[in-house]
This record gives sequence, C-alpha cells and structure tokens, in this order.
Amino acid sequence: MAGTKLIFVVDDDPFITTLVEKRFTPEGYRVAAFDYGEECIKALSQKPDLIILDYLFHKGGSKVMNGMEVLGVIRERMPGLPVIMLSGQDKGEVVFELARKGIDDYVIKDNNLIENLGKAIKEVLSR
Repeated sequence: MAGTKLIFVVDDDPFITTLVEKRFTPEGYRVAAFDYGEECIKALSQKPDLIILDYLFHKGGSKVMNGMEVLGVIRERMPGLPVIMLSGQDKGEVVFELARKGIDDYVIKDNNLIENLGKAIKEVLSR
C-alpha cells in the first residue's frame, strides 16, 4: 500500500505544496513539504521514496539553489531516489536538460497539474 511511501514536495509556492498534501495524503502517502531545496537536502536522512521538486525558486533578496542544483545534490547523495520535476517551463531545451540530469518525470504547472502529477507518482513508484 502507498501508506509506507514518503513523498517530499519542494516548492516555494504554498498553494502547490498544500494542494499536493491535500490530494495525496488521503491516498495513503506521507507528504512532507519544503519551501526550498536546502531544507529538502537537510531532510534526506528521512529517506523519502520520491521527491517532487520545483524547477525555479524565488526568495526575496536571498540566493537559493534552483531545482537543477538541488537535483545535483540529491543525485550525489541518493543516486537511485526518484525525482519528479515541476515547472512552469515547457521549453524543450529545459526538459531535455532535466532528462539528461536524470529526472524520472517532468510535470508542467498547468490546469492539469494534480491529475498529471498523480499519474507520474504512480508510474515512478511502480518502477
């Protein structure tokens, strides 16, 4: 059952993290939300089964790691950990670069976000 699966969702938009928590917790997933990649990296010792990671982060006045940088650290520390990247970007070169870096799936932030994310989560966790 999904109940044993821990999903990290990393997005600086509280609307997205709340949406993911509200949608997937009732399905039996444990969801831990983080505003920035640095927080997610510190929590990797919790051994998540999947990370849903935003591509771009904004923190007023402060420099924070972007999704690519966070992905690099995750790949270094936990090479087999599945990562689904979220982004408002639908540019082919961005998606290609992310695929090259080894993401497991890519979901565009649009009106079908939660539906597409649900499909991606099931697919990635069933591998």
